[in-house]
Amino acid sequence: MLPFVAIALAVVGVAVVLEVVSHRALERLPSVATEEFPEIDRALLGKFSSFDPELDWCPRPNRENQKDTGDHLPGEEVRSVVTYSTDEYASRVCPARERDPDADLSVSTYGDSDRFCREVDDEPFHNYLAEELDTHVANYGLDRAQMRLERQYPEDPTDHVCMVVTASSIARILSVWKHYQEFGNILAVKPRYVLEDGEVERLESPVDGKEDLLDLESKADLLREHDFYYDHWFEPHFATRPYTADLLAKNEHVRYAAYTAGKDLERRLGRSIPGIDFDLAQTRSTLRLERPRVRYHEWLFDTHEPLFDALIEELVDYADERGFEPTVVMVPQLRYATYEAEHGPIYGDLLERLDERYEGLTTIDMATHLSPDDGEVESLYVERGEGGHYSPETNAEIAQVLAETVDRRAVVE
Repeated sequence: MLPFVAIALAVVGVAVVLEVVSHRALERLPSVATEEFPEIDRALLGKFSSFDPELDWCPRPNRENQKDTGDHLPGEEVRSVVTYSTDEYASRVCPARERDPDADLSVSTYGDSDRFCREVDDEPFHNYLAEELDTHVANYGLDRAQMRLERQYPEDPTDHVCMVVTASSIARILSVWKHYQEFGNILAVKPRYVLEDGEVERLESPVDGKEDLLDLESKADLLREHDFYYDHWFEPHFATRPYTADLLAKNEHVRYAAYTAGKDLERRLGRSIPGIDFDLAQTRSTLRLERPRVRYHEWLFDTHEPLFDALIEELVDYADERGFEPTVVMVPQLRYATYEAEHGPIYGDLLERLDERYEGLTTIDMATHLSPDDGEVESLYVERGEGGHYSPETNAEIAQVLAETVDRRAVVE
């Protein structure tokens, strides 16, 4: 009898250990949610200095910030800390050209955080664009770009406005709390637009002040109702017991966990393990885990493009009202590159249709202009970066395309 009891206890012990290890592994998987309302402590909240009650977050004026891009191996000196600064308008500083109120040409760019180029120093695309056009270029990087434009433009008007978007913009406009679509992004709570009887209406952010983030669970009903992703993405990817089954459900889960464990081991040893680049392997595993999200975003363009179109119409109408030239620029992200190489753009012929619909709008599909010499699309992005941030060389190419577009429009006028 005792041997059987011992065996049973051993099996239970192994099962418990597997559950604990699996849960910890799942917590680090970018494609799995393990908690709906992770704790937000005051220390984390204190670091959220860019909180904005209207837009969720917004760069502060006259600030200098630093970001460790992660471009170093375990035990090595942190040698790639990027420094970037904002001016009095909270635009990223443009070292190439200072503001000149008497300039013949003025340009501003709006977009998401990737377009703010937080992973490069003095090589953001707007700085190269300033050199190409010989004029100051403002860079307002924010994914609530239309809201930021309407708030910022009266203070900093320009002749041309480039709205730089990505395919993931279709996802962002349906989101209220980013955690429901990007698990772990728990500080990002924002307003969003909806279509009501063909008209754009704005749903205000459920968060009035930064302190409200400490008790988001009290706003659960509002978050779940207004955020499209709660039902359609968060719940289907929410891990439940037994966690071991969720971890083993996909081979890629196990591979990602193994690469993460390898990186942890290197960190403890203070040196890299020869024979495998765990950082690169984890990045590629992440891209494979992202494939279902890419297909999902493709479906969103099929089902929710009217809202995207309506927001472009808001931009065009605002341009008419204020008298500037609007340009919509679609830039590719690494997560979509492999899929789109096989299937074409997930947004289809959206840009062509926008061109036909709005006479005063210029559109640019940057994917048609960015062709790496080595054929490796990863080379377009910052090494060991977050995947959506372009390298200095790519920023220079983007700037050249934008400069040619601005020059061409000036000739037409």
